[in-house]
Amino acid sequence: MGIKGFDRAPLVGLDAVRAAHGARLAQLAGRRLTGFAVVRFAEDDEWFADCPVVLEFDGRQVEPCHWKLDELSIGWDTIDTSAPVTGWEWSEHTPVWSRRHELLDDLVGRELHATALLEWRPTDPRDTAAGTVAIEFAFTGGDRLRIVNGLDENRLERGPADPRYLRHPGRAPLGGRAAGS
Repeated sequence: MGIKGFDRAPLVGLDAVRAAHGARLAQLAGRRLTGFAVVRFAEDDEWFADCPVVLEFDGRQVEPCHWKLDELSIGWDTIDTSAPVTGWEWSEHTPVWSRRHELLDDLVGRELHATALLEWRPTDPRDTAAGTVAIEFAFTGGDRLRIVNGLDENRLERGPADPRYLRHPGRAPLGGRAAGS
């Protein structure tokens, strides 16, 4: 992808994502969203949803990225959004970092109240998205942001979650901060 610092480490399923990142996500509660970055194409300003969504919370950076049908990578403080996105010389599009997104703009400055992992539990057993994991960020005042698997890319959602999601609230470890916080 040509994103400096991005190391795709895909996980599949709720248990794997919770074990690797649940406590660190919960530790973001109480911090303010101080910024974000997404990749857009310079030519048409279109959001390139295949790239990580970088959220900055008072000095901590979380970098989720959905991939394939069921994979979720979450990086921490590794992506350098001041560096250009490289490796696209062959393309007619030029990916660039942007600090604009209509579903994120008004959340900057807001305090994060809680996080949750959401597991897609559809009623139709043929639903290929069954078991995919989304990350929910609940802000003070009731606003919720979800980064969900858009079936091989990120999708951002606001408002109440679809009732087919099973919510698994974030919990910080007993006795303080999670490792790496």
